[in-house]
Amino acid sequence: MPEPLAAALAEVRALLLDADRLVRAVAAGRRRSGQPSWVRAEVRPVALKSGERLQISVYDGQRPHTRNVAHDAAEQAIDELLAEPYGNWHVQTTEETVQLRVTKRGEAQVHREASPAARDLGHDRSKRYLLDPGDPLFSVLGANAAKRRQVEAFLRQVNAALPVGAELPSPLRIADLGCGNAYLTFAAYRYLSDVRGLDVALTGIEQRADQAERNRRLAAQLGCAEHVRFVEGTIIDAPAPAGGPPHVVLALHACDTATDEALARAVRWEARHILAAPCCHHELSEQLRDGEAPAPYQLLTRHGILRERYADVLTDALRAALLRLEGYRTEVTEFVASQHTPRNVLLRAEHTGAPPTPNQKAEYESLAATWHITPALARRLDHPHSR
Repeated sequence: MPEPLAAALAEVRALLLDADRLVRAVAAGRRRSGQPSWVRAEVRPVALKSGERLQISVYDGQRPHTRNVAHDAAEQAIDELLAEPYGNWHVQTTEETVQLRVTKRGEAQVHREASPAARDLGHDRSKRYLLDPGDPLFSVLGANAAKRRQVEAFLRQVNAALPVGAELPSPLRIADLGCGNAYLTFAAYRYLSDVRGLDVALTGIEQRADQAERNRRLAAQLGCAEHVRFVEGTIIDAPAPAGGPPHVVLALHACDTATDEALARAVRWEARHILAAPCCHHELSEQLRDGEAPAPYQLLTRHGILRERYADVLTDALRAALLRLEGYRTEVTEFVASQHTPRNVLLRAEHTGAPPTPNQKAEYESLAATWHITPALARRLDHPHSR
């Protein structure tokens, strides 16, 4: 139920100035009416040698700026923060969590939950997260420490593709193809919308009806169902997001040739950005098993485990090459450290429209011909040398 914004901000102010109960507060996002001076602000109590202080950290998109203010002199600093047109406030206390979201009409949607948090007055926080590990999103999704690490790694790749300060469409349409349990889908929305302050319209496409329905319930629980919707369907047949083709396509851990289907779909849409983290690779491994390896590389395919590992590398190398032939500047990077998961490759591509060079064409054709293989992506894109 909407509430008057002034009254809701007054409630937040009282919590921020409560020296005994405040644990942490974060302001992020922006209102329709304006742009805050800082991308993100954080307020928390800290214990210094000189006594307890209120630490105020603001983030400009590149680095944090921090100051420590005595509690009896904090009112002006807090009032200055509350005057900034932030779209969201998330406040944790020793007794409850209060989330305030400013609606398009300039009213406040406030969610209050009896979820006490422990105070940590340590002031040395060298690790800076794009999405705080204590964000309630992780509790709702049931994400463990490994999932939180993967979220952080993924969001850093999103930042590399969509850097702070870049001119981006509004709304920014994103499609997550084969979104599964959607924890990265929700994390992308939370970060881009609530932290970066972007207007985001995100569509998750999932083949399993029960999974899509679960994700809809989570979107409603997280209060973002208006902006994050889930469509039941296959990657190939699912309709384009409402409003037009997506600007960004995600395909995270889609199995085997489902990654190729997602890449082909993104290319057909001429999506500006693609982030794809492949999962298992079986298709080329089978082609290598059934074919004859060129000399002197027979030892690479004679043993099953080596053949599978080489097929992984070969598959992603050819995917990157094919994306370049379709006018994408493509990088193959590490998604998350290999000690956390062996599936740690990410294809990050940006559509430039540049025609392929003769050398790029020759590189792809020579590699595919040498091994007598045709990648699934080549067939999906009707590449002239596919069979």
